[in-house]
Amino acid sequence: MMKKILNFILKSLAVLVIAIGVFIVIVFIVNLISNKSEQGKIQPYGQLVPVDGKNMNVLIQGKGEETIVLLPGYGTAAPALDFKPLVEELSPFYKVVVIEPFGYGLSDRTEKERSTENIVNETHEALQSLKIDRYILMGHSIFGIYGLDYVNKYGNEVSALVGIDSSVPTQGGMDVEFPIKTFKILKKSGFGRLIMKLSADPYATLPFDDETKKQMRIIALKNMYNSSLLNELENISNNFKAAKNLTFPKNLPVIFFIQANNTDNEGWIPLHEEQVKNSVQGKVMTFEGGHYLHHTRSKEIVENFREFMKEIK
Repeated sequence: MMKKILNFILKSLAVLVIAIGVFIVIVFIVNLISNKSEQGKIQPYGQLVPVDGKNMNVLIQGKGEETIVLLPGYGTAAPALDFKPLVEELSPFYKVVVIEPFGYGLSDRTEKERSTENIVNETHEALQSLKIDRYILMGHSIFGIYGLDYVNKYGNEVSALVGIDSSVPTQGGMDVEFPIKTFKILKKSGFGRLIMKLSADPYATLPFDDETKKQMRIIALKNMYNSSLLNELENISNNFKAAKNLTFPKNLPVIFFIQANNTDNEGWIPLHEEQVKNSVQGKVMTFEGGHYLHHTRSKEIVENFREFMKEIK
């Protein structure tokens, strides 16, 4: 009797192991096939500009006299599409240039270290390729770190800086070590795709048309855990540390639009107020909403930004 039970258990375990193995293989193959088929469904937008021997994708919209350069937060899959509500509000008044850094959107990937220095220099090179030498710098989230470095290097080109729930060098939790190897396994195995497919749709309730949502999903799957993004993640702690010694140039107009109710970062509003306290023209405004304030508050952001620009002239 015991022998029969043992044989049954062993056979059951063998079937389970085989089933798991087959499932893993299916997930891997489906991912390969899906990656290939989705490549043909991506609808190009913007234009490619040469940067460091590679191609960086840039979207330009609007014909205003002043230029606004828009830069994304970390990991935003398709910045030019993600910024669409904001671009539509800005473009009647400004020439808007959305830069998709390497590893983002339709830009190439790069093996070059994702240090603040390299990211800032590549952004500047993209603008030089476009012959843009005077502009307002506007960006989201981790832009707060890169933008701080940028205005200290190329401040003579920047007429104002605008942060949208932007990062602050002294915010907490940026010394954490991320599970990079796990992310690489999820990418290669196809389980990253499976997790994303089973998760709630992050774009479902957002003010984008169905085609834009579809494109954002495809590009998110394409860029998920790519080598450039993972390297940037590895460099986040060092990039935040390096920024702690930097301050905004005193005469640079700076305005922050930030979450009124950020529960993830302690002292979110005072941290931003501290950043602009020595600025001759510095301002902090709060809005109810999520971290991606430009998804739901673009109209108010642009109205208040334009008012700010009138006041400083």
